Amino acid sequence: MSIKKIIHPMAGTIAMLCIGSFWLSTLVSELFLPQDAIVLVRHDILQTMWVMISAMAVTGGSGFALSGERKGNLLAGKKMRMQIIAANGLLILLPCAFYLYGKAAAGEMDLTFYALQIVELVAGAANFSLMALNFRDGLKLSGRLRRKG
Repeated sequence: MSIKKIIHPMAGTIAMLCIGSFWLSTLVSELFLPQDAIVLVRHDILQTMWVMISAMAVTGGSGFALSGERKGNLLAGKKMRMQIIAANGLLILLPCAFYLYGKAAAGEMDLTFYALQIVELVAGAANFSLMALNFRDGLKLSGRLRRKG
């Protein structure tokens, strides 16, 4: 087994765990914890964002390397979803993370804060779902999960 076949699912799993933990900690802090805890969660997300970004980069790079010259609907779907995940992360999630931390740290938990918080939660859920679909298709491509039909 090649190192790429080990690294790719590991990096993808780490990225999914990061996305899931960011999403869940945000939701729990917003619904049940005081403002200082929300600031701490926002801060911790920014401090650990590099882990998720690195895992996503390794996932994308190793997936590209693994696909090589292969073609097919599963690979095309995975590639398309990765482009959406990357764009969503860079254009929505990353700017929201910085902005929301700044607003929370300044004590400005206003309508704009909560509107962007909802946008971030929706975008995070979308990325998690797309990563889960890629995980499923990766299992199919590796033969660990049967294809329908």
